[in-house]
Amino acid sequence: MTSEMTLNVKTTAEARRVPAPGIALPYTPTAPRTERTANTTGTVSFPDGFLWGAATAAYQVEGAAHEDGREDSIWDVFAKVPGAVLGQEDGEVACDQYHRFPADVALMKDLGIKAYRFSTSWSRVVPGGREVNPAGVAYYDRLVDELLGAGILPWLTLYHWDLPQAIEAASNGWVNRDTAYRFRDYAVTMHEAIGDRVDVWTTLNEPWCAAFLGYTGGQHAPGRQSREDGLAAAHHLMLGHGLAVEALRERAPEANLGITLNFEIEDPLNPDDPADVDAARRLDGGFNRIFADPILRGAYPEDVLEDVREYGLERHIQEGDLEIISTPIDSLGVNYYHGNAVSATPPERSLDGGAPVSRPSSSPFPAGDGAYTHPRGLPITDQNWEVQPEGLTRLLLRLQRDYTGPRGIALYVTENGSAYDDVVGPDGFVDDQNRLEFIDVHLRAIRDAIDEGADVRGYFGWSLLDNYEWAWGYGKRFGLVRVDYETQERTVKASGRWYGQVARANAVPERTVTPASHGDDDNGGDKAVPQA
Repeated sequence: MTSEMTLNVKTTAEARRVPAPGIALPYTPTAPRTERTANTTGTVSFPDGFLWGAATAAYQVEGAAHEDGREDSIWDVFAKVPGAVLGQEDGEVACDQYHRFPADVALMKDLGIKAYRFSTSWSRVVPGGREVNPAGVAYYDRLVDELLGAGILPWLTLYHWDLPQAIEAASNGWVNRDTAYRFRDYAVTMHEAIGDRVDVWTTLNEPWCAAFLGYTGGQHAPGRQSREDGLAAAHHLMLGHGLAVEALRERAPEANLGITLNFEIEDPLNPDDPADVDAARRLDGGFNRIFADPILRGAYPEDVLEDVREYGLERHIQEGDLEIISTPIDSLGVNYYHGNAVSATPPERSLDGGAPVSRPSSSPFPAGDGAYTHPRGLPITDQNWEVQPEGLTRLLLRLQRDYTGPRGIALYVTENGSAYDDVVGPDGFVDDQNRLEFIDVHLRAIRDAIDEGADVRGYFGWSLLDNYEWAWGYGKRFGLVRVDYETQERTVKASGRWYGQVARANAVPERTVTPASHGDDDNGGDKAVPQA
């Protein structure tokens, strides 16, 4: 791997890896930022070596769901449950990247993308959770070689929600502690195969979704609705992370090891109302701190433990677990899409960002009863997610101050993007200025955080391609590149062309804000025209 590709990514065996303090932190609300900054308009440059990437996930793009030895994951099974996924769509073909990856890699190279964040499929590599499948391993061997040949850094995620169905059916999935040890073994299998060429290893993507959408809310696979099971799964996912980091560190002391967590900013609707502050505290604890504190500080927050005491989380925490879970890492992946205004009072009008499926589901928050999110008049995406870039600035600064900075852990924004109702022109082109603007304002927010001391070293747009969007099926498109699912033709959107220019220049070009429309679009937000 070239020195340019490993710049700012590969570590050393003597890297500063600080043990966790063993003390969790309480919730401390902050106020939304309303002032413009030096980065609001104009050209904004990023530090030398800043990494520009794009991201996908195995089940969402690979297809070939039953080829070359791959067997069912929990998502293959869940997608067949009536009413669980819009149109009962599945990832059987998806974007067919399993067969088309050389062209997708060439497309990334043409765009100037420097890193590809992809996930490996446990169900392809160890189908049924039994023996290693050489054909499955060989696929990732070819993909990594293709990326390296194109000068693109492979950024590998070991788990993006596709647990082998056989482990779920026979062993109770992530509710069973043994799954954490099986995950460690799978991690070692992947490292044995391609560890000589892959320097960056992410254990889990968004364990909150895997645990609480999958085992408590029922919106995601495997579709259970149990607060007890979700909490058990959360702990065992983190244990699997720690075990994998220990095993990979022993094999590769210089590898860049980390995890990707999704975060939201939970603001009290009325910061002077103790009930609203407590509602925001409970959502912050059940979304952010329940993972950040064990992994990065080596302890569960006391208020979170108290909130969920009746559901038995502490029964699963064995002696030594938190030391394993908080094993030092090198990078924290930050996935950010939006924040929330939270109240103890229900809103008159709500923004529902979930897929309108017919299968009943439950709240994914074990301690979320009586906590409600309120719309704030911000612009919204096609998925009813509010656009709140300043929330990303506050999040990154919070992480730097309380979690990653004291331990010398680098920050990477590993997912950020938006779904919009793309309009396809006669020539197949998508002039998605709304998505382009979404990325623009969030990159500027990241630069604000860097200017204030956050050690942010890279950004990965979600996603490279339009793809299978879980319970939404193929109904929501996040891609920088449009995929015609009937023909599998790829067409770079306006946002993709613009993002490629940003990646090559290491800078966001000048952005013009129309004064008359500031704070005055259809949803009370900011209108702007980024200059490509």
